[in-house]
Amino acid sequence: MLRTLADLDATGTTLGVRVDINSPLDDGELADDSRVRAHLDTLSELLDRGARVAVLAHQGRPGGDEFADLSSHAARLDELLDAPVDHCDATFTAAARDRIDALGDGECVVLENTRFYSEEYMEFDPEVAADTFLVRKLAPALDAYVNDAFAAAHRSQPSLVGFPVEVPGYAGRVMERELDVLGSIGDTPEPRVYALGGAKIVDSLDVARSVLERGLADHVLVSGVVGNAFLLADGVQLGAASAHVVNERSNEAVKRAGDLLDDFGARIHLPRDVAVERDGDRVELDLDELPSENPAMDIGAKTVAAYAEILDDAGTAILNGPAGVFEEELFATGTKELYEAATRAEYSIVGGGDTAAALRGLGIEGFDHISTGGGAALRMLTGESLPAVEVLRKDWQAEPAPGA
Repeated sequence: MLRTLADLDATGTTLGVRVDINSPLDDGELADDSRVRAHLDTLSELLDRGARVAVLAHQGRPGGDEFADLSSHAARLDELLDAPVDHCDATFTAAARDRIDALGDGECVVLENTRFYSEEYMEFDPEVAADTFLVRKLAPALDAYVNDAFAAAHRSQPSLVGFPVEVPGYAGRVMERELDVLGSIGDTPEPRVYALGGAKIVDSLDVARSVLERGLADHVLVSGVVGNAFLLADGVQLGAASAHVVNERSNEAVKRAGDLLDDFGARIHLPRDVAVERDGDRVELDLDELPSENPAMDIGAKTVAAYAEILDDAGTAILNGPAGVFEEELFATGTKELYEAATRAEYSIVGGGDTAAALRGLGIEGFDHISTGGGAALRMLTGESLPAVEVLRKDWQAEPAPGA
C-alpha cells in the first residue's frame, strides 16, 4: 500500500521531505524555478498543517558546472511559500540536527545538497541505504519521511530509499499525481499516439517496444535522432553525418529499430522529410533527395502535416523527446508544430526532461499533464518499477530494523 499525505497526521511532526529541485543555474543562482514551483503544493500543505519540514534535495553532479549548494533554492522557496524557509549548510551532522530540532510548527529548513556526500552518489538496496551515515544520523531526528521527488524515483540512493526503512514513509503530492497519471495509461482515451523523439535512442526504443507489445499504442510517431535510426533501418540513405550521430549513441539502434519495424511496422510512422543546415539556412529534403552531407536536424513540413493528421484524431497523445534540435531557432519548427498538434488531442501527456524543457523554451501550453521526470517517466512507460516508489509500498515498520 502506498501511503500519501492523506494518511499523515502532520501537525507537530518533524518531517524529512525529499524533493527534486535540481535546476539550471546561472553563476550559482537559479535560472529556472519550475522544479521548485512543482513542489509548492506538497510543502505548503505540510507547513499549513503545522509540520516541521526539513527539505532534502540535490543539485548537479560532482565535477559538473551546476554542482552547487542549495542556498538560492532555499531563498526562492522562502519567497514562494507563506512560511519561513532557511538554508542549513549541513545535511546530517550535529549542526543539521540542531537546526531541525530548533524548527517551530509550520517552519522549514533546506538542508545542504545531499550529493556533497559520496554515499549519495551510489545506489543501494534499501536495507543497505538505511545503514549509510546520511540515514543513520538523520533518521532519529525525524518522525516520518515524505518522498515527492518523482524525477529521481528511478534511483536507489540513500536519501530516496533509505529513510522509509527507519521511519514511516509517504508519497508527496507530486509523486502521487505522477503515479496516478503515468500508471494508468491503459485507462486513457483511445486511440493512443506516442510521439517519440530526442537523442535518447535506447530509452525510446524500449518505450516503443513496451507500449506496442502491451497494446497501449495505436500509433508511434518517431522523430529526432530516434526517427533517423528508424529511417536508416528502413533503408533510407540519410548520409554519413546522420548515421554517425545515430551509431554514436547506440551501435545497436538501427538493428533494434529494424526489428520493431518487422514486428509492428503498420503502427510505426517514419519521417517523410528532414531539415538540414545549408549555408546558414534551413533546407528541407524529401527522402529521395538524400543522402545529405549535413546531419538531419529536424523533421520537415510534410512529416509535421502527416503526424498532425494522426494527432488530430488521437484520444490520448503521449510525447517524449523533441522532434529536432529545438535549441537552435532554425530547427525548432518541427518540435513546436508537433507539440501544438498534440495539444489538440482529447488528453495529452508530456514526459519530463528534454521534453518539458522544450515546452518551456517554446512557450507551448495546453497539455493535461507535464511530467516532472525524464528517466522516471520513461521507466513507468516501459512498465518498469521505480525503486523509490517500491520502498514506500513496503511496510518496513512491521519488520525488525536492520541489525536488530
